[in-house]
Amino acid sequence: MRRAERELIARFGEHDVLLSTKDGRLVCIAAGGERERAILDAFVSWMHDSGSGYVGARRVAVGLEHPGAGGVVSSYEEALGALELADRLELPGPVLRSAELLVFPVLVCDRAAMADLVRTVLGPLTRTRGGAGPLLETLTAWAAAGYVNAEVARRLNIGVRTLSYRLERIKVLTG
Repeated sequence: MRRAERELIARFGEHDVLLSTKDGRLVCIAAGGERERAILDAFVSWMHDSGSGYVGARRVAVGLEHPGAGGVVSSYEEALGALELADRLELPGPVLRSAELLVFPVLVCDRAAMADLVRTVLGPLTRTRGGAGPLLETLTAWAAAGYVNAEVARRLNIGVRTLSYRLERIKVLTG
């Protein structure tokens, strides 16, 4: 903990940052704002830097920003929830941001909510000329190809410009 604290102070100076341990975890709490987000980002990257001494850290979780002392507790609980959820679902990646995982509890627990989410997000695609089929096929191929546009275009046997048009259309329709 002291090494992490020295590292953060050396880079950012004395600030409203609290480092502590809880239940065998190293916890970094920073006030809201751009500078504090930079501090948290530095903490996350330091935890995975080979020179930090924490290479064994399997995961780092970041909770949402909430106001007040109660917000610190909420953020901590969200980070713990993100760690638990990632373990249960075997999600890859060393950094978990609870804001990016908010949809998973809905998908895991509530079938009706999942159906509603799919209808809400993908429903607008059905109102396109030619139907949703080509756009859904594009999304599926895009994910399967690791979001590499040239590979997706090759798999779908379409031009990269056509793919770009479809992706833009999906973005506009789904928000």
